[in-house]
Amino acid sequence: MSATGLQPSKLGTKEHWDNVYDEELQNFGEFGDEGEIWFGEDSVDKLVNWALQNVPPKNDLSILEVGSGNGTLLFALAEAGYTADTLLGIDYSEGAIALASSIAKSRNREGIQFHCCDFLNEEPPLLTNTRTVDGAAWDLILDKGTFDAIALMQKDNHGKAPIDGYPLRVARLLKPGAHFLITSCNFTEAELQDKFMTPATGLRYHSRIPYQTYTFGGRSGSICSSVAFVKPAAT
Repeated sequence: MSATGLQPSKLGTKEHWDNVYDEELQNFGEFGDEGEIWFGEDSVDKLVNWALQNVPPKNDLSILEVGSGNGTLLFALAEAGYTADTLLGIDYSEGAIALASSIAKSRNREGIQFHCCDFLNEEPPLLTNTRTVDGAAWDLILDKGTFDAIALMQKDNHGKAPIDGYPLRVARLLKPGAHFLITSCNFTEAELQDKFMTPATGLRYHSRIPYQTYTFGGRSGSICSSVAFVKPAAT
């Protein structure tokens, strides 16, 4: 699906996501329902497999998920062998953090850190053993739908869209040689490349994750796109 002409919507408001996660937190407390898995379990499996192949587990890794929601992706990484102290999830909704933390406790995954953080305006906290390189802290940054939500936010008083500053912020936080893996249902692979591969970010295309394609009205496409970028290593 092309993102051309996207208009602001409630999906781009903090109030909406606070309401969603407050309800999911209540459902988890009453019924043990962990909440929705964005893009489905198959997508999570594909993202984990990509990580295993390209950023395999080791003790000094630092992995950040922006907009971690109920923590599904980070729990899957932990199940695949990534140690809890290498994983951090941030979300600007306190309800999301409360939900993910509650699920972590129920799964005995309390070592995974979840923090309330507005990625566009605040610095993510560092993991205990994080080794920074020129101020950059992360070996892998993950985004599963957060960029989509930011694209639906209202412009600020100066007419600037919040989404515009996101790619440069990601690039700044990546260590040299580190990766950014994004999954989107609003942006095509080509559009993601246009937004993240700019002279300002310096990011380069690394790889893509294939999904099943569908044909409708003579046009073919996937329901979502997962694209990985890499920050060139220092020379």
